[in-house]
Amino acid sequence: MKSHFLYILRNLTLTFGLLGATAVSMAQGADALVVYNAQHASLTQAWVNGFTAATGVKVTIRNGGDMELGNQIVQEGGASPADVFLTENSPAIALVDAAGLFAPLEADTLSQVGANYRPVHGRWIGVAGRATVFVYNKRKLNASQLPKSMLDLASPAWKGRWGAAPAGADFQAIVSAMLELKGEAATADWLKAMKENAKLYKGNSVAMKAVNAGEIEGAVIYHYYRFGDQAKTGENSENTSLYYFRNEDPGAFVSISGGGVLASSKHRAQAQAFLKWVTGKGGQDILRTGDSYEYAVGAGAQSNPSLVPLSELQAPKVEPSRLNSKKVTDMMTQASLI
Repeated sequence: MKSHFLYILRNLTLTFGLLGATAVSMAQGADALVVYNAQHASLTQAWVNGFTAATGVKVTIRNGGDMELGNQIVQEGGASPADVFLTENSPAIALVDAAGLFAPLEADTLSQVGANYRPVHGRWIGVAGRATVFVYNKRKLNASQLPKSMLDLASPAWKGRWGAAPAGADFQAIVSAMLELKGEAATADWLKAMKENAKLYKGNSVAMKAVNAGEIEGAVIYHYYRFGDQAKTGENSENTSLYYFRNEDPGAFVSISGGGVLASSKHRAQAQAFLKWVTGKGGQDILRTGDSYEYAVGAGAQSNPSLVPLSELQAPKVEPSRLNSKKVTDMMTQASLI
């Protein structure tokens, strides 16, 4: 009798969306939605708090790194306890998708995010964005001395003058975009030159701090590291500024944080409702008003007013599902960068 009741409630969820998800949650009691989260913990917690307040659905968050959790889901397969996977960058979620582990997202959810910020197949969706930038020391470089393209950093003239954090998912997503935009040969050549030219750091914040201290003149990072530091004390960024490559350059790539519903989810309706809320007004408003400084990617959604608008970044168009984490890590390993 109970299973028949739950079956009816699940069918109602497909019709009535969030209200149905709330009904299923009440019927299942403390059986919470499980989110494997590789996004920033504070941002996902804000999303979860808002979703639970709006729906009553309880959520358990399990935090980890992009590839750590992506590989874990692949290993767990159909036995994964995860209902939703959230990433910082798209290669890890593309890995899980390639393993055939995601359920298709509902059309109403997909329609909430612009076509540039979700894969065409509709099995996962963008939930936030982060722009590639060149952070530079204002005391060492002026506008006329900045590289016109990220590819220019391969020139011997830049040897020892710039840095990056290649071991992290952030930088590997940027290289994934370069691979898709410029091809394997050009990317391999650039990585080889990077090994010769760049100073390597453990994390974007560390690289930015090195720029601020004058240890290097610039670094390839994501935009929000500087915005976040400026919103606090500014002590690690006071001597820096951000340069946006624009012109559809690989250095203007906007990486997508993704979200997908596991096909093995035991709370499919609630999981679908969660991504619908995150990509809708409630979730995207948190990006506008919060302190993550990531871009809102919802159709018509406004990002934090401190940011350069997405429409002005002139980012290259890259099909998110084609970003290849394994190929990139293999190439970066061959170049002795990781």
